[in-house]
Amino acid sequence: MSDRFESLEQQLEMFIENTRQLGITVSDFQPQGQQALNQKLQTMVLQMQEIDKLKSQMHDVQVPLEVFDYIDQGKNPNLYTKDCLEKALAKNEQVKGKIDQLKKFKALLLVELSEVFPKEMANYRALRGDERAT
Repeated sequence: MSDRFESLEQQLEMFIENTRQLGITVSDFQPQGQQALNQKLQTMVLQMQEIDKLKSQMHDVQVPLEVFDYIDQGKNPNLYTKDCLEKALAKNEQVKGKIDQLKKFKALLLVELSEVFPKEMANYRALRGDERAT
């Protein structure tokens, strides 16, 4: 992973941790904790500014919209690539099965047509340059 991604990942991890701590502080807020709350909020603003500075390094990164759907559904975005590969493999098997069935159909059709129309099929094979009796 390049430095720009590592830097962004570190900033995001710190931001997430600060947000978690802020949530704990807010959920059990006591007036004497106002200073700590203000400090956490200030840290959050600074971290957001740091993340914003890193966006210029990410202008060439393209993320498929489906990845955000995975995140919204609470799924790990790393599963997106795995799922895409599994879908592609399944589709490939489906298409391969169709191709195999069409080849079998073609062979059977040629056999049947040769029996019913022997002259025409001989001409057809001659035109195709296929002298085999498929």
